[in-house]
Amino acid sequence: MTVIWTKHGIVENDPWIAGDAEKAPKLLSLADALAHAQDNAPFGVVLQPADDVMALAPILGQVAIIALSFPAFSDGRGFSQAALLRQRLGYSGELRAVGIVLLDQVPLMLRTGFDSFEVSHAPTIARLKDNRLPGIDLHYQPSADRTEAGQSYSWRRTAIVNG
Repeated sequence: MTVIWTKHGIVENDPWIAGDAEKAPKLLSLADALAHAQDNAPFGVVLQPADDVMALAPILGQVAIIALSFPAFSDGRGFSQAALLRQRLGYSGELRAVGIVLLDQVPLMLRTGFDSFEVSHAPTIARLKDNRLPGIDLHYQPSADRTEAGQSYSWRRTAIVNG
């Protein structure tokens, strides 16, 4: 069972399920997206860890959703891709984590700019349904989500809950 989760809960009838050609005919690989950029229909892109996100720059305004692939728990290149898309390229559309998405990664994925998560790991689904995320509310690094300066040190940031 695969579900789509956002900060607002489980999403029903999501049209952008990666890997399902019948439900999501418009989720394209990077090469296909660049080749079909002239099409007027909205489309999404699935980026693999080795894909260069900067190649999307010329067509970024046409992309409705970008799914970043996590083929293994230990492969963190999707975090860097998300940061590049949000901070350097200014992408404001939906960013989705797909592949091996586990509960421990979700808080950092939210901080790096992910909006939605395609999850198939049953224990992670159960915790997400209950909105029970692990996390630390003080951070030293900036993020794509909203934070406030800490009380005592200018470099500490406090997560804004329900922001």
